[in-house]
Amino acid sequence: MALPGRIDLNDLLVFEAVAEAGGFTAAAQRLGVATPKVSVEISRLESKLGVALFSRTTRTVAMTDAGQALYEECRPLLQGLTEAIERAAFDTKELAGTLRISSTADHVALTLAPAMAAFAQRHPHLVVDLRTTDRVVDLVEEGFDIAIRLGWLQDSSLHAVKLGEFDQYVVASPGYLRRIKHPETPKDLEDLDWVALTLLPTPFTWKFSSSSGQTATIHVKSRFRVDSARALRSVLEQHVGVSILDQFNAQDGINAKRLIRLLPKWSLPSAGVYAVYPPGRQVPAKVRSFIDFYQQYLKDLRAGPTSTLTRKN
Repeated sequence: MALPGRIDLNDLLVFEAVAEAGGFTAAAQRLGVATPKVSVEISRLESKLGVALFSRTTRTVAMTDAGQALYEECRPLLQGLTEAIERAAFDTKELAGTLRISSTADHVALTLAPAMAAFAQRHPHLVVDLRTTDRVVDLVEEGFDIAIRLGWLQDSSLHAVKLGEFDQYVVASPGYLRRIKHPETPKDLEDLDWVALTLLPTPFTWKFSSSSGQTATIHVKSRFRVDSARALRSVLEQHVGVSILDQFNAQDGINAKRLIRLLPKWSLPSAGVYAVYPPGRQVPAKVRSFIDFYQQYLKDLRAGPTSTLTRKN
């Protein structure tokens, strides 16, 4: 059996992208190239190897047994090579390649997008691919370097770094509050018109604590439900009812007096902002650098408008 000719490393990287993205078009989007280019490079690799790596139909692309075996053998080698290149780039402070990040649309719009813009300006050779979704993405299968997740993390095989914390506020609009008796305790919230955020695991049960050591658990009912924090904020500003918003989404409305914070002597558990990334022998330089940058960005944001970003990486 004749040995294959010289294999182009780029062809292997394209092969890896198709294998992980599950299709030529998705791989092309991930790599930032045209779909026909992906098809050409896969065909060239298959021709040199003398085997089919993917079975193709008009609707699906699936790895063959030979493709699966090649992927399992090559992936750790390609990952190690990519990490070595990125470490060399990091030593000169010149990040390169593509940084693919996923987070919720709300968090991207409020904080992550401006942070990414500032980070990209500092690293002009780095390509930034920022995706928004409210579902929990599979970082390995979908080819993401980092996901920014909010709340409380479940156990996972992924690595996670806590970047910061945020508070949760009970809020309502001035227009709604003019129609009701203002609540004085958490239990009073159960009698009000509640707007539920169904994105949460327990949107109808809330546990409060006071500075004096008291605790209270409430169970609310709701006939108005939304599935995003941005929609919740908009609904509350239309004088529909009362609810709980995270600090990021609530603060602008409170500052502009479109929303009023209720029960300030009672607090809800703080939640975290986490950078989650796939397991590996070495964290890529672009990932390390962005995690450090965004951690400081959130710290400065929480400190207030007088704070300035001073990090250089």
